[in-house]
Amino acid sequence: MIFVWYGRIDVKDGAFVVIDKNGVRKHIPVGSVACIMLEPGTRVSHAAVRLAAQVGTLLVWVGEAGVRLYASGQPGGARSDRLLYQAKLALDDELRLRVVRKMYELRYGEPAPAKRSVEQLRGIEGARVRKTYELLANRYGVNWKGRRYDPKDWEKGDVANRCISAATACLYGITEAAILAAGYAPAVGFIHTGKPLSFVYDIADIYKFDTVVPEAFKIAASNPTNPDKVVRIACRDIFRETKILKKIIPGIEEVLSAGGIEPPKAPKESVPPAIPEPKGIGDAGHRGG
Repeated sequence: MIFVWYGRIDVKDGAFVVIDKNGVRKHIPVGSVACIMLEPGTRVSHAAVRLAAQVGTLLVWVGEAGVRLYASGQPGGARSDRLLYQAKLALDDELRLRVVRKMYELRYGEPAPAKRSVEQLRGIEGARVRKTYELLANRYGVNWKGRRYDPKDWEKGDVANRCISAATACLYGITEAAILAAGYAPAVGFIHTGKPLSFVYDIADIYKFDTVVPEAFKIAASNPTNPDKVVRIACRDIFRETKILKKIIPGIEEVLSAGGIEPPKAPKESVPPAIPEPKGIGDAGHRGG
């Protein structure tokens, strides 16, 4: 997986290349890259999108360092096997509980309490989250009255709540990109359900108190005039420095594997790549024309 910004992506001599303002070309071995994150300032030619579809590389249009997700190409290489695997885990109550317990373990570093339902674990998690907010507010000297915000009126929230909302929005962006890159569905969640980003919230919650939320409180303590922008830039830097995508995608696999079932194999009649690769006249090492 790679990020590209401030360049034009095109195809030259059958190869995927990035051309910057100085005309310098950088080749990308698109056939061996699972996902390309297109950051602001990037333009993509029709030929490049076609080649990416042909070799099964996912293109995702994101903000800087993935702090936003705007659009994506065809996830999972047009195959449904991972989606079916995710859905099977979510629809079976026993398997779903195993996955939820693993999420709890990864989030808190300890096994989930025994003999608890998903709803009970959700309640325990909510209490711990509220306590964590209080502890972080005390650590950074922030006046905290609880998590209160109105999605329809961004300005109504206090500085701390605006910083947290901005930080989690950034984390949701890069988490959704990771989920799509791994071939799963953002809407099929386990703890959260019924929302377009349910699985995004599930996975992001594992990481948010180790990454963006403490930074949000730290920024809120300085009472900046434009907290949303300051938080977004800070999250961008955190994502780049920690290479968080390298943690999220293996984390998704670890969480789902807790269900204890094997991912289904792609059926013979599964949809192939959108544009089948034409047979060339050369040998295996020849690019073809």
